[in-house]
Amino acid sequence: MIPRIERATIVVLDSAGVGELPDAADFGDVGSNTFGNIAKHCNGISLPNMQKLGLGNLTDIKGVEPSKNTLGAYGKAAERAKGKDTTTGHWEIAGVAIDKPFPTYSNGFSEEVIRLFEERTGRKVMANKPASGTAILDEYGEEQMKTGNWILYTSADPVFQLAAHEEIIPLDELYKACEIALEICTELAPVARVIARPYLGSGKGNFARTTNRHDYSVTPPRATVLDRLLENKIDVIGIGKINDIFAGQGVSDSRGTNKDNNDGVAKTLKALEEDSKGLIFTNLVDFDMLYGHRRNPEGYKAALEEFDQQLPDIQSRLKEDEVLIITADHGCDPTYKGTDHTREYIPILVYGKNIKTNINLGTRTTFADIAATVEELLMGTKSEGSFAKDLYQ
Repeated sequence: MIPRIERATIVVLDSAGVGELPDAADFGDVGSNTFGNIAKHCNGISLPNMQKLGLGNLTDIKGVEPSKNTLGAYGKAAERAKGKDTTTGHWEIAGVAIDKPFPTYSNGFSEEVIRLFEERTGRKVMANKPASGTAILDEYGEEQMKTGNWILYTSADPVFQLAAHEEIIPLDELYKACEIALEICTELAPVARVIARPYLGSGKGNFARTTNRHDYSVTPPRATVLDRLLENKIDVIGIGKINDIFAGQGVSDSRGTNKDNNDGVAKTLKALEEDSKGLIFTNLVDFDMLYGHRRNPEGYKAALEEFDQQLPDIQSRLKEDEVLIITADHGCDPTYKGTDHTREYIPILVYGKNIKTNINLGTRTTFADIAATVEELLMGTKSEGSFAKDLYQ
């Protein structure tokens, strides 16, 4: 008998992949393994609480041995969509695997896009190329302070990123410009997100991005599990950038994080302490933003170990019938070449006080199995891919 539960929590360790997908060569990502390569580079990693959930059973992680008796269920999932960006990954976790990947812009955006954007915002554009978010500030930050031009850059992901010094271009103007960019891109150059990247600093070498980042996403092409939960008057609490990723669609209560992963964990703990029903959906972005893209394996290791130490606090706040799912949305191997995401499997670690222990969920063919499972547990709706029965029968 599969019970109907009142609340489920999904925590996305943004970019914490567990090894290359079979088609990694198509993305230039052969050999990538975020968890495994961090541990190898750092001569081991200590993650005892995720080890108990079966993390070491998913890939070779130095310091995280396989567990013969896991506290819950463990598995990994391949991405059905042909992408490796944040939006595509989260949409698939929520049940929508897009059929056509977003294009990327290795040569920057077209002259038409730039012309329209400059006309509508009243400022000129600099850069317009793929770049590291920190390197681009050193290259163009001082020029922006002199000219007031926009710094526009992209990456191997389908994003339009707009950087602006907060003392040169006000935040409100930056945010409005991002809304304009999303309108233009939706018509002429499809992207998954437009990202406002405000920063401060006085010159090359000391520019730093602030916590006032804001993401502007396109809406999912079809209804997600979040939409179906809301339609059935079941709450969806989005923590971190969840609301941005889904363009506000399917989220009844958005709680942004303006500090770091610790703020995201604190907000998740607070939500668990409340008498809410439905889904708590948390994204912890520091793994990707601060350590993956910046190719900092030591920092990534420390952040993973810190989360692992906080995991018992999350588990202890679960009610008897609740379920916690720890997963990721793509990889971003900090030991790998370049600065972009890597095409990898994602972990699925499931814990609940009433679920069976030592359950191997195997290798799932799509991230969407997570959505199918959450929907069955919260609504009783049975659909292909749900592993709810494995948790209880």
